[in-house]
Amino acid sequence: MRTESSAMSDLLNGYRRFRENDYAEEHDRWAQLATGQAPKTMVISCSDSRVDPAQIFDVAPGELFVVRNVAALVPPFETTPGQHGVSAALEFAVQFLNVEQVLVLGHGMCGGCKAALTQDLHGNALGEGGFVAKWIDMLDEAREPIAASLGTTGRDAERAMELAAVKVSLQNLRTFPCVQEKEPSGELTLRGAYFAISDGVLHVLDEETGEFAPA
Repeated sequence: MRTESSAMSDLLNGYRRFRENDYAEEHDRWAQLATGQAPKTMVISCSDSRVDPAQIFDVAPGELFVVRNVAALVPPFETTPGQHGVSAALEFAVQFLNVEQVLVLGHGMCGGCKAALTQDLHGNALGEGGFVAKWIDMLDEAREPIAASLGTTGRDAERAMELAAVKVSLQNLRTFPCVQEKEPSGELTLRGAYFAISDGVLHVLDEETGEFAPA
């Protein structure tokens, strides 16, 4: 018989605590969610294990529709063949769930943004960093002025790249027809934010000024 790994044991122990506590306390809510979901917000966040949108925003189950990937990036609208995971999730959230807002959530100490800045993974084979490199090349254009003014190492440059990545994703979101249709009418709002892991402060983007300010 196969022995459970310690990592799996940790997950199962957590599940049992969930069943005994949170699930029991919110049983009625879970029963309601079994009939469907109606979140008002879609969050596009990083896969980083330290940045959990549900925890940061202290929400109940069913309140957020979340997509997580390396560096919280949104590719531009494309019709080329391929598997478009972020595009599919966006389409579902905007067209079928009719969310009211899409929030791009960047964060501090982002490994994907750091790799985009240093370009250390460029040229790596697929499966050896190449998939990451091809994904984060969406940030190449944003990288150029940062590298020119701040270099490619150090927290000042890394933070600038992390903030710029949020703006790139917002820019790319606006290439999607469903966003172009709903944002001008006010049916959909796009927002950007940045969570600083070091101090736990959330910074919200003012798109008019281009600045992030503590919430």
